[in-house]
Amino acid sequence: MNTMPIRNTTAHWRQLDTAHHLHPFTDQKELSEAGGSRIITGAQGVTLTDSEGHKLIDGMAGLWCVNVGYGRKELAETAYAQMLELPYYNTFFKTATPSSIELAHRLAELTPKGLNRVFFGQSGSDANDTIARTVRHFWNLEGKPSKKTIISREYAYHGSTMVAVSLSGMSAMHGQADLPLPGFEHIMPPYWYDYGGDQSPEDFGRTAAQALEDKILELGADNVAAFIGEPIQGAGAVIIPPETYWPEIQRICRKHDVLLIADEVICGFGRTGHWFASDHFGIEPDFMTLAKGITSGYLPLSAVMVGDRVAKTLYDKGAEYYHGYTYSGHPVCCAVALKNIEIMEREGLVERTRDETGPYLTECLADLADHPLVGEVRSLGLIGAVELVKDKATRTHFDNLGKTGGICRDHCFANGGVMRAVRDAMVISPPLTITKDEIDRLIAVLRKAIDLTAKDVGIA
Repeated sequence: MNTMPIRNTTAHWRQLDTAHHLHPFTDQKELSEAGGSRIITGAQGVTLTDSEGHKLIDGMAGLWCVNVGYGRKELAETAYAQMLELPYYNTFFKTATPSSIELAHRLAELTPKGLNRVFFGQSGSDANDTIARTVRHFWNLEGKPSKKTIISREYAYHGSTMVAVSLSGMSAMHGQADLPLPGFEHIMPPYWYDYGGDQSPEDFGRTAAQALEDKILELGADNVAAFIGEPIQGAGAVIIPPETYWPEIQRICRKHDVLLIADEVICGFGRTGHWFASDHFGIEPDFMTLAKGITSGYLPLSAVMVGDRVAKTLYDKGAEYYHGYTYSGHPVCCAVALKNIEIMEREGLVERTRDETGPYLTECLADLADHPLVGEVRSLGLIGAVELVKDKATRTHFDNLGKTGGICRDHCFANGGVMRAVRDAMVISPPLTITKDEIDRLIAVLRKAIDLTAKDVGIA
């Protein structure tokens, strides 16, 4: 008797997936023992469809990236037309393509003042690798070869290559590969809920920034090359710094001649109600990392925005720049990015996030603050988090940090919503096309999941 599953069924796909697919950020054995992967087969707007016909409202915009929503025919048609005209050519050896040139110009217009040069890659990880390498090259050209160390923060996420993990402040990632590499240091994050104690958020913002100056003085400013930070630490559990934080960080960097890197991979392209979170916080970086929302995730693309000071040194003193990727400035990816930006402008998605849906999400999340399991809610634009705690009066977390969040995440999935658990915080980052009615649906799923989780962990 033939027991092989019929092809193109959930059982068949799960069998192949378990046998051959090594998933990112997944316990492979646990996944197999749990019955295998959820198979997503379609999507439209903010709704996903799995292989068994279940509909799920996507509260994470894929992986923080599908800003214009799913099913955009214009983006598919743009990719198709570009593939017919010029499917690929490189940007090495004194060569460029129209879409890479036009996108570089467009990004220089959109990003903060002084960022006028663009280097293209495929992911936020390789973009941050590029920045780390270019930072060291810059200081060598400037005759200051001892300025090598880059300072980052605990809970920072800057990617998954060896250098990007070293930039990141995720201890679990460090432990698996003997990282960080030499030349990378980490300081406390501006995480008021966990680190603020009795300080006001405003005072704590200055305290958290002072940790940077303390580390610079410890290492010696002549040895510190740059500081890197996400304006909001998305994968760190949506850590939104107090308004006092970034102005002080910027002052400290300028005082000690330390380059400032803003990683906008998650925050960029409208997520916070501004084109970039740097606009909201008044950050004037020397480098900016872009990816994800640049194409709304439809094709892989990243961009490093290079400030004028660094670009001038590279131009005047650098000779050949020995760096690049086969797909740097890929014409199809760049064409799709241009169309994606056009859609966002035409539909006013940034302004809508700032003025309408972002404030509404904040209002809806605030309604969860009185729940006995909820310690804090925080949001800006269409990115937010709900911190689940054992004792909200003392800000005490559960002992097995991450277990409660995992329980809540699974309840979300079971009730028709996709949200992510970071430690015990439920994080939300939906497509910018989400409507108020869809936000209501998403929050209803989250509320039900929190209620069920409270019962599971014995919190009335």
